Amino acid sequence: MLFSGASAKAQTHYNSNIAIGIKAGADLSRMFFNPGVKQDLKPGALAGFTFRYVEESHFGLVAELNFTQRGWKENFEGKPLSYSRTIDYLMLPVLAHIYFGRRGRFFVNIGPEIGLRISDKASSNFDIYNASNNSDMPKYHEIKQYTEPIKQRVDYGICAGLGGEFSVTQRHALYGEVRFYYGLGNLFSSNRRDYFNASNSMNLEFTLGYWLRIH
Repeated sequence: MLFSGASAKAQTHYNSNIAIGIKAGADLSRMFFNPGVKQDLKPGALAGFTFRYVEESHFGLVAELNFTQRGWKENFEGKPLSYSRTIDYLMLPVLAHIYFGRRGRFFVNIGPEIGLRISDKASSNFDIYNASNNSDMPKYHEIKQYTEPIKQRVDYGICAGLGGEFSVTQRHALYGEVRFYYGLGNLFSSNRRDYFNASNSMNLEFTLGYWLRIH
């Protein structure tokens, strides 16, 4: 009864709305490996379609379907070597959307995300199958990841973002967001006899987007 009364009261003060949109931007990625691999942040591209349903004042739900480029880029401590791996995903985040303000809004998005790996490729300037005999390879640089197969087709994790939105008209709005993702699944097989105990994806996204209110 209490929840029904609160819902009825909210409905008298707020009309729900539905919006669809698009977003695009860039991300910076790396992996958490155990044993560790020395890395720099790897840049990639991101673009997708968005859906938002707002039922209550200050609270709603956001779902997206995004194409994103993740992976890692290794740091060889000044040696003339390079290696990076680009992993393309289709990602589906479903997020709680908490916002404050009217025409100009500040918002927080937080929730789970699941994705499907659609391709991956490696780029290097040395023979990855003979890395241990390369005289330029730093002494303690990990090399097992070069020939380790990616076993997991699905990635999943949690993400959280901060952003701002500006309503151009009653139906049109622009927004920007910074979001962090941490993968809970391992890229490589992580059974007791496997070499890597952890191979989790991490990335930071910077996006600009557009909302069109349809209801």
